[in-house]
Formats: sequence, structure tokens, C-alpha cells
Amino acid sequence: MTSSDDDYSFVFKVVLIGESGVGKSNLLSRFTRNEFNHDSRTTIGVEFSTRSVLVNGVTVKTQIWDTAGLERYRAITSAYYRGAVGALLVYDISKHLTYEKVECWLKELLDHADNNLVVMLVGNKSDLADIRAVPVEEAKLFAEKHDMLFMETSALDSTNVEPAFQEVISEIFHRRSQNRSNKQVINSVALSATSVTNEGALVDGTAKKPCCQNI
Repeated sequence: MTSSDDDYSFVFKVVLIGESGVGKSNLLSRFTRNEFNHDSRTTIGVEFSTRSVLVNGVTVKTQIWDTAGLERYRAITSAYYRGAVGALLVYDISKHLTYEKVECWLKELLDHADNNLVVMLVGNKSDLADIRAVPVEEAKLFAEKHDMLFMETSALDSTNVEPAFQEVISEIFHRRSQNRSNKQVINSVALSATSVTNEGALVDGTAKKPCCQNI
């Protein structure tokens, strides 16, 4: 990273959530290590990996947390939502039950995470399109209704894995940058409204002449 990037260095926490068996761990390993494990076991508790990406020429380090999908671990993982600025809410396109649980996961996420959270609904295992149980349009409409991004992926053959993570990270970056710009504008306006000039102090927006000033 160059010195010019120092003012815009970010570390984002992104969580992967959804039912057990939807492929969250393989999405994580495919994006961070370009690996796929056919014999991956159910995640116990929480695991995470990091990867740095470029957004508009700025290096962004992303911590990606893989939360366990099984009910008995959810009490452990709920605390890890705090501080997250992005999330991929994953379901299996070949198992409608995993999609039916999406709304419950979304509620839990929003109860614990940042108000300005970027969420993408991810239909994983697009390579199983021949046994699809969740129509694309149905999922798209749900995502739009809840102000989420949407994409279908396959950790197995890498389809859309990179674009999904990149889009979430880019959206987080742009929102944070916009918030920073807005704060700078507000601060600038506040300073100009309370500044004192040689001509006199601003009171109710009107310059008052000092009592000893020569006319």
C-alpha cells in the first residue's frame, strides 16, 4: 500500500451466515485460498480468514467470519455479529428449507450488527441447477424487498464467488466513504458558520462591526 492510501485504509468484518450445509465454509475457502473441500465438516463455533482486495485503488483488508449454522452453536456465534459491516446470507438453491430460514437469519443479523450493514443474499450451489428448488426470481424479489444485494454462486466451480465478495466489499467501501465525505461537509459548514473574521464576529449570519473600528 502506498502512503497515499494511508488515509483510506480500512479493515472490514464480513460474516457468512445461513443454515448448516449450504456451503459457507467452502465459499470462504474458495475466496480466500481458492480451495474447495469435498469432505468439509460442519463448522463448530466460528472460523475466519482474511484477504485484502483493491477498491478504487485502495487496499481494503477484509476479515471474513464463518459462523456455525447448527442451532446449538448460535448462542456462541451471535456475539460475533457485533462489529460486522457486511454479511453474505447463504442458502442452498437445491434445498428450499434453507431458503425458508433466510428471514430468521436476517432478523438475527440485524438485531446484532451495524445499522448501515451491507447484506447480500447468496444462492449457493448453482452447479445443482438441474435439481433447483428455489426459483431465481423468488429470491431476487425477497432480496429487493429487504434491501439486499443478490447473487447465485457455486463454491464448487467458482462461479460468481469472487464477484459476490467483491461487490459486498465495494459497497461497504462506498458507503463508508460517502459517510466520511458527508461528515467533512457538515464539519466544514459548522466551522464556517461560527468563524470569526477581521470584519467582526458572525451573529445570526450578520457581520457586526467592532465598536472601535474606524469608519
